[in-house]
Amino acid sequence: QVQLVESGGGSVQAGGSLRLSCAATTYSDYCMGWFRQAPGKERERVASDASDGSTSYADSVKGRFTISKDNAKNTLYLQMNSLKPEDTAMYYCAAVRGWNGYCPSYNSGYWGQGTQVTVSS
Repeated sequence: QVQLVESGGGSVQAGGSLRLSCAATTYSDYCMGWFRQAPGKERERVASDASDGSTSYADSVKGRFTISKDNAKNTLYLQMNSLKPEDTAMYYCAAVRGWNGYCPSYNSGYWGQGTQVTVSS
């Protein structure tokens, strides 16, 4: 069974940086991504890394966030720079088995418990 544990959240001022980590039991052949959800708002895909290594980002975070993987440590990262108050949310790591670069909905996959990110103005 795939298990995901997020860490690295916290409170920072606007313009600051945080790096989120997602320790995974295994993510070989899995698509992985970061999602966030603020109170009263729908869950939003922040960044994803498909099984073929391709990455994508939400328009709101392009140029500021970077998703990466460390295969040796079996860890997924989200480097967040130039943080804005609107980035405040609970951030979740998710994984779903993919193949040939295709990723089915993460809704059918695995999710971590989340880590809170709060950005003050």
